[in-house]
Formats: sequence, C-alpha cells, structure tokens
Amino acid sequence: MALTTQTDYALRTLMYLATRHGRATVADVAGLFGISVHHVAKVVNLLARNGYLRSVRGVGGGIELARRPEEIRIGEVIQCIEGGQHLLDCLGTPNVCTIQSFCKLRGVLAEAERLQREYLSGVTLADVLPTPLQLDQAAKGAAPGPSSSAP
Repeated sequence: MALTTQTDYALRTLMYLATRHGRATVADVAGLFGISVHHVAKVVNLLARNGYLRSVRGVGGGIELARRPEEIRIGEVIQCIEGGQHLLDCLGTPNVCTIQSFCKLRGVLAEAERLQREYLSGVTLADVLPTPLQLDQAAKGAAPGPSSSAP
C-alpha cells in the first residue's frame, strides 16, 4: 500500500504537534518539514474537521492536538485521509473481474489488507513520536540521534 502525500503530511503534522507544549502554526510545521504551507493548511483543515486537532484563530492562536497522542490511532488517521482504498478494485467492488468469484489472489490480498488495518489500528501516535530534541536538531539541520534520551 502506498499512502498519499496528504496522509504523509497529516501524520507528520500530528507528530510535530504531539511533541510541542502549547500551540504551533501551520508555518512552523511547513518550515520544519520543508513542505508547502498551503498543503499543510489543507491537511490541518481536514484533521480539525475530524477531531484530531484544534485550530484557534487570533492573537496567540495556532493549532494543537484535540486528543492525547495515546488516543490517536495511526490506522484511524490513515483511514480518515485515505478513505476505503484497496490494493485492487476487486476487493471493494463486486463484479469488476471475470474471475473474481473464484480468484485466490483476491482472498490473499483481502487478508493482507485486514492484517495491515489490524496492525495499524494497534499503533498510537504516542508509539511513533520522535523526541522534541530530535525535532529541534532536525530543524537546525543536525542529524537527530536514534535514542530518546537527552544528550
């Protein structure tokens, strides 16, 4: 399964916000990852509409998580952004192939999708977070270390 750029940006935005105390801005996220402010704004809008983050307008405003990282499941976010995409059309649509009724490949791919969904639904945002120090080092152009311990 290949995820869209929009899902990539959504997951990165959530990871960034989960490592920050207080609010951040769309420009903060875009600047760290070197991506378009416009694309991040679209993702933020979608994440806010689906209850993953809050957007606060005005002085002192910005964006912040609406739920704790432990409550945000990676599989849920992917499903929210990607929708019900399948590896092949025949997994979600009846009668698209002449061999669909007896195709063994269809069953194998359906099981692969099920296992993937099950696995990703068990992983939370908290499970995949970099440390704030790692993000700060990345923002400064330094190679962040693999451990979560302080220097």
